Amino acid sequence: MSQSASPASHPPSENHDADIARLFDATGPLSQTVGGFRPRQSQTEMAKAIAGAIAGRQTLIAEAGTGTGKTFAYLVPALLWGGKVILSTGTKNLQDQLYLRDIPTVRKALNAPVSVALLKGRANYVCHFHLERTLQNGRLTSRDDVGYLREISRFMKTTSSGDKAELSRVPETAPVWNLVTSTRDTCMGAECQYYQDCFVMKARKEAQQADVVVVNHHLFFADVALKDNGVAELLPSANTIIFDEAHQLPETATLFFGETVSTSQVLELCRDVLAEGLAHARDGADWAKVVATVERAARDLRLAFPQDIVRFAVNQIAPSSAFFPALDKLREELQGMTDVLETQAERAETIEQCRSRAIEIGNKLAAWNNAQSAAAGGDNPHDKVLWVEAFSSSLQLHQTPLSIAPIFNKQREGSPRAWIFTSATLAVKNDFNHYTSQMGLWNEPAQSWPSPFDYGNQGLLYVPDNLPQPNSYEYTDAVIDAALPMIEAAGGRTFLLCTTIRAVNRAAERLREEFEKRKLPFPLMVQGESGRTELLDRFRAAGNAVLIGSQSFWEGVDVRGEALSLVIIDKLPFSPPDDPVLAARIDAMEKKGLNGFVHHQLPEAIINLKQGAGRLIRDERDRGVLMICDPRLISKPYGRRIWQSLPPFTRTRDPEVAKAFFDKQAVDVEPALQD
Repeated sequence: MSQSASPASHPPSENHDADIARLFDATGPLSQTVGGFRPRQSQTEMAKAIAGAIAGRQTLIAEAGTGTGKTFAYLVPALLWGGKVILSTGTKNLQDQLYLRDIPTVRKALNAPVSVALLKGRANYVCHFHLERTLQNGRLTSRDDVGYLREISRFMKTTSSGDKAELSRVPETAPVWNLVTSTRDTCMGAECQYYQDCFVMKARKEAQQADVVVVNHHLFFADVALKDNGVAELLPSANTIIFDEAHQLPETATLFFGETVSTSQVLELCRDVLAEGLAHARDGADWAKVVATVERAARDLRLAFPQDIVRFAVNQIAPSSAFFPALDKLREELQGMTDVLETQAERAETIEQCRSRAIEIGNKLAAWNNAQSAAAGGDNPHDKVLWVEAFSSSLQLHQTPLSIAPIFNKQREGSPRAWIFTSATLAVKNDFNHYTSQMGLWNEPAQSWPSPFDYGNQGLLYVPDNLPQPNSYEYTDAVIDAALPMIEAAGGRTFLLCTTIRAVNRAAERLREEFEKRKLPFPLMVQGESGRTELLDRFRAAGNAVLIGSQSFWEGVDVRGEALSLVIIDKLPFSPPDDPVLAARIDAMEKKGLNGFVHHQLPEAIINLKQGAGRLIRDERDRGVLMICDPRLISKPYGRRIWQSLPPFTRTRDPEVAKAFFDKQAVDVEPALQD
C-alpha cells in the first residue's frame, strides 16, 4: 500500500511491522495473557496496516471479515503509538464493552501505561439540579417512576460517574430519566449551584486528560454539529481517530448534519414554561392561557396530516394543504409566548432558559420555512432535502444534507492525523467506491482482510423455491410456510430477521399459532416485547428459542455456539421507496448520469445484508444455515452480485439438503448456484 509523504516530525520510516509480528505471535504477550488468543494472519496484517497509517498520520479504510479480531488489530497499535486517541463505536453497549473489557485486556497484555476515559452524551448522566427539582416538585406520572426515582436518588450517593448504565435496576427507557438528566437547552452551565459536582463536566474533564477516549458515533457527530458534548474540544489535540462499525457513519452523520425541529419539542417547552412561570412569576402572566394557544397550534400542525405515520418531501405537500397556514400560526403563537417570557426572564434563571429555548425553536421553524420558500422558488443553494415526518402524536420538520461528504471533509481538515475507518462490511465484492463516495474519502487507501472461518464447511446458503414476489400481500405468510420445516429441523435456535415492523408482527402472530398447533416447544421472542439486551440474554439462556427482529437485530448482535443455528432473512433490505432523502439522492445521481439503483440502492442493500448474514457464524466452531427467502436473489440480474458479496457458503435450493445440514454429520452438499 502506498504511503504518502508524512510530516517531518513523523518520518514514514517508523515501521512497526516487526513489533506487531512479535506482539501477535504465538509466544507474544497477547497469547500469554489473553485466554483463547490464537495468532491469525489477517489480524496481524491488519494491525501492521493500521500501525503504518498511525505512523504516517494517514487515512485507512479497513474491512475485516467476521472473526478477524479487528478490535485487537486496532487497539494494539493505537495504545502503543496512537498518541491521543479518539475511539468511536456504533452503540453505547459497544462503548461499554470496549471500555470495561477489551481495552483493559489489551492494556494489561502490553503493559501499556495509557489512561482511558469513557465519554457519553449528557442524557446518560444524572443531573444533580434536575434530580433535586424532580424530588421537590414530584411531577411523576406512574408508580413505577416513584420507585425508580428512589433508586436513582440512592445511586447518586455512591456513584462516582453518574452514568445511568451502572444502574441496571432502572430500565434505560423509563420516562423518569428525562426528568433527572439535562439537555443542552436545560443545562444551567457555570451558573448551576452543582457545577463543581457535575458528572457531565467531570466526564469531559477526564476525557481532556486521558490518552484514549471512547465515544460513540452519535456523540461524535452531534458534537461536531452542536459543539455540546465535549468531543469538539478533544479534536484539536487528537493524533488518531478510529471509527469502529464505520459502516454506520453515513447514516449517523446525515442525522446530525441536518436540522430537525418537532412539535414534541414545542410541547415540552410549554410544559416547562407553565411550571417555571407558576413557580417564579405567578403574577407575571396568565401562564395557562399563554401556553394553551401554543400547544393548540402545535397539535393543529400535526393534524394537518390525517394519516397515522407518513413521510413527505416538501414538494409532495399540496400548496393548498392546511400544513402551511398551520406552520405560520405555530410560529406566530410561539413568538407571542417568547414575548411574554422576555418580560419575565430576569425573575428566574429557569425562565430565562425557557426564553432562549423558545427563540431557538422559533429560529429553526423560520429557517425551515425560509428554505422551503427558496426551494419552492426553484432555489436550493445548500443541497438540502426538506421533508416532514408525522408520527402518531408529533410532527418533525427536517432539513437533511443531500451528501455529507463535503461537510465531513471540512471536519477532517486541519492538522494531519490518522483516520481509521473499520468494519466487517464496507465493500461490495472488494469495491469500496460506494462507501468512499458517501464519506468523501476519495483516493484514500482501502484494504480488505478475509475472515479466517471455513464458510464452505461451516455454513450453507439456502434460497427456497416458489416464493411469491416480495411486494405481494401474502408474502410474509409464504415466508413462514417455508421457514417452519427449517425451524423444526434446527430445533428452534433461529433468528428471523425482517425488513419491516409490520412483517415482524405478522410473523410473530403466525409462529405463535403454528407452535401451539404443532406443539413445538420453542420459546418465541419478539422485538419490542423487552429491551434488546434482555431478549438476547433470554435467547442465549433458552438454547432453543426463536427470535423475530427488524433492523436493530441485523447488526451488533453476537450469539455464539449452538443457541443460533439458523438465520432467516425475509427479503433483501432495500430502503423504503417513500424515503424522501433517498429519493432526492437518487434524483441527484441520475442528473449526473449515474444509475441510482446500481450506484446507491444496491450497494446499500448488500452492505446491510452482509451485516444480517454476519449474525450466523461467529467463531471457528459455529455451524448453521442462512436462509434468504427473497426470489429476486435468483430471478434478477443483480441477484448474482448480491450473493457473490456474501461469505462463500456452500449453496442449495433443496429444502431436504438444507434440513440435513443440521444433522451433526457433515453432509456433502452439491452447490446449486454456480459462480
